[in-house]
Formats: sequence, C-alpha cells, structure tokens
Amino acid sequence: MKKRTLIAVATALAATTAFGAAGCSGSKGHGSGGKNPATANQGAVVGGTPQKGGTLTVLSNQDFTHLDPARNWVVSDMDFGTRLLYRTLVTYKAAPGTAGGELVPDLATDLGTPSNNAKTWTFHLKKGVKYEDGTPVTAQDIKYNVERSFSPDLPGGSDYAARYLAGAEGYQGPAQGKHLDSIKTPDDHTIVFELRKPFAEFPNATVMPNFAPTPKSQDKGPQYDNRPFSSGPYKIESYERGKKLVLVRNTHWAASTDAVRKAYPDKLVVVMGLKANQIDDRLIASQGPDASAVSWGALRPESAAKVLPNAEVKKRLIAESTNCTDMVQMHTGKAPFDEVKVRQAVQYALDKDSVLTASGGPAFNDLSTAYMPATLFDGKQPDTLKIPATGDVEKAKRLLKEAGKPNGVETKMTVSTGDKGRAEAIQQSLGKAGIKVTIETVDPSAFYATIGDTKNRTDMVYTGWCPDYPSGSTFLPFVFDGRFIKEKGNSGNHSLFRDKPTMKRMDDIAAMTDAKQANAAWRKLDGEILAKSPAVPVLVRRWPLVLGTNIAGAYGQTSFGGQLDYATVGLKAPSKSQG
Repeated sequence: MKKRTLIAVATALAATTAFGAAGCSGSKGHGSGGKNPATANQGAVVGGTPQKGGTLTVLSNQDFTHLDPARNWVVSDMDFGTRLLYRTLVTYKAAPGTAGGELVPDLATDLGTPSNNAKTWTFHLKKGVKYEDGTPVTAQDIKYNVERSFSPDLPGGSDYAARYLAGAEGYQGPAQGKHLDSIKTPDDHTIVFELRKPFAEFPNATVMPNFAPTPKSQDKGPQYDNRPFSSGPYKIESYERGKKLVLVRNTHWAASTDAVRKAYPDKLVVVMGLKANQIDDRLIASQGPDASAVSWGALRPESAAKVLPNAEVKKRLIAESTNCTDMVQMHTGKAPFDEVKVRQAVQYALDKDSVLTASGGPAFNDLSTAYMPATLFDGKQPDTLKIPATGDVEKAKRLLKEAGKPNGVETKMTVSTGDKGRAEAIQQSLGKAGIKVTIETVDPSAFYATIGDTKNRTDMVYTGWCPDYPSGSTFLPFVFDGRFIKEKGNSGNHSLFRDKPTMKRMDDIAAMTDAKQANAAWRKLDGEILAKSPAVPVLVRRWPLVLGTNIAGAYGQTSFGGQLDYATVGLKAPSKSQG
C-alpha cells in the first residue's frame, strides 16, 4: 500500500469557484457525466520528447516526509526517490496512467523466481550497477536496507517485509549485528527471501523503497534521511531541509543497465517553502525560469478557474487519477467511536458533495462510495450503503440517539494544512447532526508522524490510502488489519480497527490460490467493513499539475498517485532553463 500524500493546497478553499462545464450539482456520478475538462491529456505524454541537459526546477510548498529508502512510503516521495536517487529490485514501467502499473525488472534481471509454493523468492542482480562513488551495488546492500527498515529509530517505511518475511516477529534491525536469516545472499548478485506463508504477489512488494540498496558503510541512522547514497541517475549535491534540494548526475549510473529512467536533465532543483497560490500563478504565467518548472503539489482547487477556461494553459494541464481513497478515520478503540452507531452516524451525516466542492469540484475528484478505488472494482465502485452524496442528517441524528448520544458528541480531527478546506466542509456537515468537530492542522512533512503516534493523536484523522498494485491485498489489510498497529510510526490503520471476524476473513482470502476468487472476496469484504464504519470513504482525487511551457516528457503516473513521472520528464530546450 502507499500512503496518501496530503499535499498542502489552500488553507481556505472557495466553495463557489466557477468551473464552467464542471458544475457541482447532483449526488451521483460526479466526473462521469459529459467530458471532464481537466482530463484532455489523460493517458498522454505532454510536450513531446525532452532534449538532454538543462535544469528542471520543482516548486514546492513543503519538504519531503522521508527520502531514506527504509522510511519512504509516501506516494510522491516514493516517485521522487525511486525514479531519481535509488533503484529497487523491480519497478513500474515508465508510461502514462494505468499503463504505468506494469512491473518491470530494475536492479534484478527479471521479476523473481518463486519456489516452495511461492514461499521462497529468488532474484538475480544485473552486473555493472554502481553507486555514486563507483562501487558496485550488491545483494548484501539490499538485505541490509530491508533489515534497517525494522529499526525502531527509522519509522514510517513499508511493512511488507514485516508482514511476510519468516522470523521477522520482534526483529529490531541490524544493530548489534543482528540479521534476518530469512534473507539469504549466496553471492553478491543473488538474494533469496524466505516467507512465512505463500505470497504470489511478492515481486510487487519489491517496488517499495525498502527494497533499494544501502551500503552498511554509508548508514548514518536517522541522519541518512538527509543524504541517501545514490544508486540511481542522480545524487544529492545539497539539501537544506525545508528550503532547497539540488540533485546532479551520478556519473557512475549507466543507462545500459536501466531501461526505465531516461535522466534527461543535468540537474534538478527542488525549491521548498513557497506559497501554494504563488506556485499556481507562476506556472500558469510560465515566465522566465518558471517555463522550465513543475509543481510538486497538486493545483489548488480555486486555481481551476484560471486554467480550465484558458486553452493555452489547459494544454499544459495533466490531471491523472491518484487511485487513492481519501477517508475520515475514527479511533474505534475509544469513546465515542467505539460505538458502531456513532461511527455510522458520521457516515450518514457527512455531506460528500460539500467536500467535493471544496476540493475543486468533479473536474478534479470523484466521490467515493467504497474504500478501495474503482480500479479494484473493474472500474466502478459499488454503493452498498446508498447514502445520498449530500448526507442524511436525520438518519445520523437517529443513530446518535440509538447510541445513547441524543445531544451529539464532540471530537477533534487532525488534517494536513492542505486539507483544511476539506476539513471545514466535513466539520460543517457533521455539525448539522450534532457531531461537533474541532480541527487541528499539521504541516504535511510532519503529518504522518503526528497521526502515527497512537497514544497522542486525535480521535479523527483525514487521510487516505492507495493500492501499491491492483489487488485488494494491498489495500484492506493495510487499512483495517489490527495486528500491525504500531504505537509510533503507525501507518494505514488510523481507525485502530481490531475486528477479529475481519482479520480472520483477511487470512482466508490471503490463502486463496485463485486470483479471481480472491478479488471477488476482497470486494465483498470492502462492503462488510464499510457497514461497521471504522472510516468514511470520501473522495478519489485527481492530481492536477500545470507544467511550464518548456517541459517535455510529462505525464501522470497512476502507480505514484497521479504524480509526474520523474523517470522521463525533461525540457524541450535545455539552454532556456536557468539554475
């Protein structure tokens, strides 16, 4: 699973922005009626083929959550890290939209060889892959990075290794020379993983950054986040946290070993700490150095009115689906949300239409009626609860009364600063049913650490989840399996849902060998969990980005939440770039 990256947009979102054809009325089928004005370039490469050279500038209002490959599990950060700084055993194909979901070998020569009923997986590494200092990448370096991802002082990373590797229970990382016997490296170019149970989808897990290499000699613990050692086409020249990151070429990277990354620019400069509205306006104008720039964060909803009616700017717009479901998650282990009828009251009280309006309308979002995104339901989410998109306040009030809360409840909700507008729409609609919500905002770079501290967090959070690949196994278990909740660095299951029948059913489905049968079972389980209401699915967003006029090779990559694919982007005329 990939964590939903909650990029800061505006702190006060206009609910009355004019979107022309993309109006915000009705309760069903948002984004499906008529041609979406934001998706003219969907599935297309914008700007033609880049020329080699120049400086690509990335304008951002925030720092990265993590760049350390053991800790990097936020969608956009994973895109940046695995496309530019380090390579993984396998990766995603460089292609627009859902075509980018295809697995291709990266450090490995193929997609891995299973044996022992898919409980053993063997990968052979390509020869000639080198770090930024010219030393070779080895199988032992991959083993070491997987092991360090277990370290308590390096929270936040993917937990596929913890879920599936044999003997991983209680493992605390390679400190004091402790290693996992379930990862074997018979030679420098062979790595073997022994799993505790069959896992046919294991190659998909090796896309995660914790399956990138880190040499033990370079490991600096938590400080490695500031300067990961490059096995990719670029290395870090300088990094001032919250201000600026400069990447230059790793001269030891060989294109002959890498079929995915094109590495067109000579340099990438990420400028942080900018105001989101300034970024939008600068890219819409595309003057001087901004012509060779892209935005890290999604276009703010209120900027849509400057983009959609303007043909010249709209042709520089990409708006790929994030393939991620935004959710309101409730702490099911504490009052008032330990009572299912209170949680159901939130389901019915929530006016999703108002949140959609605050998010830029149907041009940039689809309403969500299930937890898993439409890609895991053959293109269309079911609507099992049939709650109106505007909510049902009277039903919510009845549920609260049945729960013994006739006067309503009070709670607090933590959101990323960029989601404040969405949170205010949620606050207003829940308030009509007597659910009083106080909003607490957190800077995006600290958001996951804040909500991942289970002892000191609010009882509601607004976050989301993305499947790492097209399977329910990479969504529902990560969001609703109570056995992997951590006290700190908790990921996914922010409702702290510990439901034994749900967990047993997850185990039953995971043991199914027929993929079609398993897919059907995950879809059914989605509706069953929804009825217990640990979380309310709200939106599946698009990731709208306006590109500078000198940008080429640009498209949204669904596997990276609709973010620009940094493997292929570059410049039309490198000599016109600055920096």
